[in-house]
Amino acid sequence: MSLNVEHLRRTADTLEQAILRLVEVEPTDVLYDLYRNAAIKSFELSLETTGKLLRKALKLYGGSPREVDKLVFNDVLRHAGKHGLLDMAGVERWINYRANRNTTAHDYGEGFANETLKILPDFLKDVRDLALAIQDLFDAQH
Repeated sequence: MSLNVEHLRRTADTLEQAILRLVEVEPTDVLYDLYRNAAIKSFELSLETTGKLLRKALKLYGGSPREVDKLVFNDVLRHAGKHGLLDMAGVERWINYRANRNTTAHDYGEGFANETLKILPDFLKDVRDLALAIQDLFDAQH
């Protein structure tokens, strides 16, 4: 099984660029909307990619592939914590990121989108840290 975190790193890079561009434009500028939407989409894509990579990583610990595939996202995060891919505070942050993402999927309001922007710098750091942990796990297997 191959674990490649390059796509996750790329979504993190895209997110970072969107965040950087947001501070360069006025909120009334249409470019602000463009960069905000790009940041939120990168956030969502990073979460989905993280879930897929964590499922693959958990299978490396000897978990039954079928049982791992049945886990809901928050349980995947908890198992990642049990195996040291995340610390307990990290598990809670990722659960909160997921809850936020679930809300963004149903609430497209500008106010909520702007609230999501506030968590993105911390999320970006967590994505990069987790990508490194997953890559280290894969490298140790080979």
